Parts: sequence; C-alpha cells; structure tokens
Amino acid sequence: MTGYFATAKAGHDTGSLYVIVREEGAYVYLSDGRLRSVEHPKKKSRRHIQIIGKTVEQDILSRLLNEEKVFDHEIKYAIKQYLAEKKL
Repeated sequence: MTGYFATAKAGHDTGSLYVIVREEGAYVYLSDGRLRSVEHPKKKSRRHIQIIGKTVEQDILSRLLNEEKVFDHEIKYAIKQYLAEKKL
C-alpha cells in the first residue's frame, strides 16, 4: 500500500487526502507534505483509511519503497496533481 493515495475515514481529519509513506503491521503512516510531513507522518489504523486506487509517480514510489529520502514538497505536489486530475 506504500505510495498509494488514501483518505481518512475516521477521526478529526475525516476526508483529508494523504499519501501512505510507510506500513507497519495494522498501521499505516500518512503524509500530506504540509501539516503531516514525511519525517513526522500520521499513524493511522488501516481500518480508518480508504485506499484510492492510484499511486504517486514512479520516481517517488520507488524512493518510498527503498526507504530513500522523499521531500514534503514532492508529496504536496503529488496530492495537488491528483486533485487537479480528479477535477477534470
């Protein structure tokens, strides 16, 4: 699931769009590049998110999977691109 877009289904951030930056057991770690940075992602139960069947671009995805450095502005831009594409 790493690299997929997801929305929060529960909690005060319901409806917020994130990118899954890491998985760990029953939890995933989410970043939006703005309030939740890649260095300090939001820990959320898998049950409380809705996966969107789309991933970030291949370059960012490969770096996330290889646990290499990904910058907040890249995550923020990927979310912005997804939202712009969705409006079309």
